[in-house]
Parts: sequence; structure tokens; C-alpha cells
Amino acid sequence: MSYRRSLARTALFALAYTAAVLLGRQTAIEPGGVGLAWPAAGVSAMWFCAQRRARARWADVVALPVALLATTAVTTTPAPYAALGFGLAGVTEAMVFSRLLSWWGPNLWGAGGAEPLRRPRDLWGFLAAAVGGSLCGAGLGVVNERIFQGSLDWSHFTLYLTRHTASILIVGSAGLFAGSALAVLRDRHGSAGGWWRDHLRTLTGTPPWRSAEYVVIVVGTTCAYMIGFGNTAHLPLAFPLLSWTVLVAIRLSTPFLLLHNMAIAGIAVHYTLAGTGPFARIAGPLTQGIIVQLFLVLVTVVGLALALARDERNVLLAELAAEKAELAREKTELAAQQMLTAAHADLLSAIIDSMADGLAVIEPDGRVSLRNPAFTQLLGGSGHPEPGSRFGLFRLDGTRYGDDDLGSLRALARQDVPERDALIRRPGLPDGRIVRTTATPLLRRDGTRSTVVLLHDVTAERRHRDELTNFAGVVAHDLLNPLASVDGWTTAAADALSDLPAHPSLDQARTDLTRSGRAAARMRGLIDGLLAYATAREAALAPAPVDLAAVVADIAEARTDAAGAVGALEPRFTIGELPPVQVDPVLLRQLLDNLIGNAIKYTAAGNRPALTITAHRDGNMVEIRIADNGIGIPKGQHDAIFGNFHRAHCDGGYHGTGLGLAICKRIVERHHGTITATDNPDGGSCFILSLPAALDTAPPTMLRPRMTLPQ
Repeated sequence: MSYRRSLARTALFALAYTAAVLLGRQTAIEPGGVGLAWPAAGVSAMWFCAQRRARARWADVVALPVALLATTAVTTTPAPYAALGFGLAGVTEAMVFSRLLSWWGPNLWGAGGAEPLRRPRDLWGFLAAAVGGSLCGAGLGVVNERIFQGSLDWSHFTLYLTRHTASILIVGSAGLFAGSALAVLRDRHGSAGGWWRDHLRTLTGTPPWRSAEYVVIVVGTTCAYMIGFGNTAHLPLAFPLLSWTVLVAIRLSTPFLLLHNMAIAGIAVHYTLAGTGPFARIAGPLTQGIIVQLFLVLVTVVGLALALARDERNVLLAELAAEKAELAREKTELAAQQMLTAAHADLLSAIIDSMADGLAVIEPDGRVSLRNPAFTQLLGGSGHPEPGSRFGLFRLDGTRYGDDDLGSLRALARQDVPERDALIRRPGLPDGRIVRTTATPLLRRDGTRSTVVLLHDVTAERRHRDELTNFAGVVAHDLLNPLASVDGWTTAAADALSDLPAHPSLDQARTDLTRSGRAAARMRGLIDGLLAYATAREAALAPAPVDLAAVVADIAEARTDAAGAVGALEPRFTIGELPPVQVDPVLLRQLLDNLIGNAIKYTAAGNRPALTITAHRDGNMVEIRIADNGIGIPKGQHDAIFGNFHRAHCDGGYHGTGLGLAICKRIVERHHGTITATDNPDGGSCFILSLPAALDTAPPTMLRPRMTLPQ
């Protein structure tokens, strides 16, 4: 709240307080006596509640006594100094009420919350705060009379206490509802907003008969109280009139009850001052005033207690109905979900049962809790197993998997489980059946793990692979032998012609023999490449921990020796730290030898080959980078170079079969890695490949380098 706005609100409340003081002075039973009603107490209580967080709080403390002094100039009652004392008593009363209300009703407007009186518990806290504040105000008022008027009348204390309590109850309860409604208009959310919206919805949706009921009860109540208090016979009709208050509290809305309470207070005070009604003949004006105020307190408390109890009951019934509706909706959704789950379960079951691959779920204790018919058929049985059954396989060497192997499957299910090939032997299959087993971890909701085992029949694949391997062997034998004969006879013919005298025909023959030798060499290279490609594609892997640094150093040393033997420029190697890998040692050497050989081969004439080989571990993989200073890769061919028989430099005098990088890609992919080619920022090309990192269970073994590489 801004400072200027705080001062403006102080001024408005000061005017309202002044009007309430003047109204209270008009209810004096005797000229110059104590007023029968004091609405200013309720106004001051709401004033200090509304300004509870105001920035100019000091202005409220000053404005209230000043407003009371201003009325003294008009009414000349009481004396100015006594008026100042009563003003300080009013400030204390309002501050004490505000503090007590924040303790006993922190959810209420003006006490820290934004709600009106909504339940009987709120009423009792509000009543206790009103009594507490009135006790302080009444006590200071009597002390003020003793100081400035020289008299001490404790009957005034009782009158001050009852009329201030009644004023705070009647005016303050209406102020709480009005303040809460204004707060909801500024901030249209929260529980108070919902409460007011429900009341407005009830009022706007009132049927005609309900409006007629309002009119009848209001007219009947007003007439009854006017007759009861306007009767000059002074009959004791006050307390029977409470039945009308009970009727209003039960049938009409709570805000309407507050207006009813204010109207009843006005009727009771007006007719009592006029000398009519059930309290007019009570001896003594002070006693008369006390009885009237007690009656008003009783009417207000009874009406509010009944109305708030009704509101709370309606809220509870609405919440109960909402909970029942929500429960019914949840039941409907649960039934629909169960039906959908059952349909999904049936669909999943049908899919699993129709799979050609065998699928089973193994519990931590080795029990098979689920398997499909294909799983049973692959193992040589039929139908579904009984609960608690187990399964067994044979290794490729003929021995049977035991419980330890099942245990290892469960243990490996917590890690990455490699594929395994197993041999199944059973009657009717003399050669057996080879299945590939894959184990995958399955995390349960309770934190336990099971293993999903997948069996894939690879018998045909293995047979096809064996046929290809045999075919490669036949090709190597049947083609290389004649090729060796051609190469040998070509060499023998060249040697025979070397001793003959020069002749034009002789020179042509030597040229033809040289071409035949080169053709035979190309043919031999092509056959070797095809054999290497078939081996890289079909040979069984034997992964093991390998010292990558030792392999690279050994290849680099061999390439350096080869260059020196033929008089070529020796390559320069820069090798960083290379972590060990978990790969097939033979295929790894073939892979790196191909990449390093290509880097040396595709170097411009007259340039010394320079290679930089680095690696780092990235999770479960090791990323290796081989950068060179060669002629690079033509634009747009960085992916195509890994294709079969693709040659990026066909007319540059660089010979090859186009299978080298295809072999490298096959080796890397068989190890579940990747390989890419990019341009080296310093010129040349850079090959980036990833291979599985070595497991921590076994140290890598490899020959160490035999020499220091040239730098």
C-alpha cells in the first residue's frame, strides 16, 4: 500500500468514526449522560484491522483521538482533556482487538487473511477478540473518568464493556464481510473468492418463491420487533422475539443476517430511548443500557452461530458431494483403465505368442515366470512350462549351461549383456540348433530386477556364414594357385629374355611381360582384399582387453621400417595417451593398419607423412582420432568412401581396390562402434572411430613397442 493511499484511507475512516461518535452521542439516555449505544467502537475496530499493514500507521493513532476531540467542539461532552483520554482508550481498544484477532482468527480479513466469518470457530475467535479489546477500552475509560472527572463508577465499566462488545460484534461482523468482499474484487482467487462466488451464485440463481420467502421473513421480523418494542404496555416480549432471529439465521443468507442484526439494534435502541418496549421500565439508565446491550449481543451471537453453522454444513455437504462425484468418476476411469489394460495385456500376449524368436522372463532365483511358445520350441519342448520351471542350454563346445550360467545372466542383466551363441541338442536334430541369447535387465516397481532372455535361431545364418567362409577358402586356393603360376612364368620369361641382344620385338615382349606382372599383382591385391572383407564380415569375434597404445606403436614402427627399406620418407607419428579397448585383437590390428596405411599412402609426393593419433574414453566407448597431412578427401565423398569398391582418387596415381575403408567400417560396426571421416583443419583428413572400452576385470595384454618412433 502506498503512503498517499494509506493517508487517504485514514482520512476516510476518521470521517466514518466521527459520524459514528456523533450517532452514539444521540443515544444518551439523559442529557450529558452516557450513550446507550456506541457504534464508534465497531468502526475503530474495523479501522485498525483495515490499516493493519498501512505505511502511515502513525496517522491512524493520531487521527482517532483528533476525531473524538472534534466532536467535543460540537457536543461539548465530555471535556476536551477527557475526550483525549477516551480517544487514547479507543486506540488501545482497537489495537488490542486487531492483535487478538490475528492470533485467534488469522484467516479472517484484517487479521492476515481475506475470509469473512465462515464457521462457528471463526465466530468464537472474533467474539473473544471483541471482549478482550472491550475490556481494555472499558478499563481505560473508567480510569480516564477517575483522572479527569474525579469519579469512579464501576457500573460505567460494565456499560462500556457490553456496549463496545455489542458494537464490535454488530458493526465489526458486517465490516469483516464488506472488507472480504472488497478484497475478493481486487484479487479474484483463493478460498474467500470461492466462498463469495458461491454466495453470489446462490443469490442470482434464487427462484421466485425464495425471493418471496425473503420478503415475508423480513417484513414479519421487522413488524414483530417494532410491535414488541413499540408496545407501551411494557410486556416482556424481547426474548420471544429471538425466534425471528433464529428463523432469519436458518433460512436467509449470512450477509442478510448482518443487515437484520443492525436493523434490530436500531429498533431496540430507538424504542428504548423513546420509553417503550420491554426494557423501558428498567430502573436506572445504566442498568437499562447494560440489559439492552446484552440483548443485542445475545441476538447477534445466536444469529451468527446458527447461520455460520448452516454455512459450514452446506460447505461440508458440497465437499462430500464433490468427493462422491470424484470417487464415482475415478471408479469409472479405473474400470475403463482396467478394461483397456486387459485389452492391452491380451494384445501384448498375442504379440509375444506370435513371435518367431523365443522370449522368457527369468526371476532372480532362476524361475521362468514367462515364456512364449517359440521359446519352448527352440529348447525342444512344447506348450507352456509349469510355474517354477527352469531351462538349460548347451555351449558350443557341447557342455551344458548350469545354474552358475543362469546366475551370470542375472548378474549381467545389471550391466550390458553381450550376445552369446548356444547349441541345443535334442532328439530329431542330430546336428543341433544354434541359438543366439540376449539378456536384458528388467527393473521391477519394488526395486528388484529380473532378466528378459531372447532366443534367436541363427542356425541358417551360421550355415550360410560357414558356406561363405568355405567359398572364400576355395577362391583363395583355386585363384591364387593359377595366379602364382602366371606370376612365376612371367618372371621366368623375363629372366630368359634378359640375356638376349637388343631387338625391337624383344623390347615389346619385355613391356608385355611387365604389364602381365602388374596385372597379376593387381589381381592378387583384389583377391586379398576380398578375403579380408569376407573375414571382417563373417569371422567370429573374440573380444579381449587390448593395449591400444602398444598396437598403434607396433604398427607405426612397422610402417617406419617399411618406408626406410624402400628409400621413402619415413612418416612422423605423434601419439597421445591411448586407453585400452575390448575388441578382437586380430581385427583391431587390421583396422588400424588399414587406416594408418591409407594416411601414409595418400600423401602428396615430396611431403613427409605426419600422423597424429589420440584417444579418450567416453562412457563405455573409446573415441580414437587419426589425423594426417595427406591430400584429403574430395568434397561430398566423406560418407561414400566407406562403400564397397569406392575410390575417391581414381586418376591421381594412387592404386587400390576400394575395399580398405569398407573393411574398416565392417570391423568397427561388428564391435558396435562408429567411424566417420572429416577434414583436418591443418590440411589432410581425420578419421574418428569408437570402440568398446576395456572392462576393468582383466588387464590388457599386448606387445610393447620395440623402438622410439622418429619425431
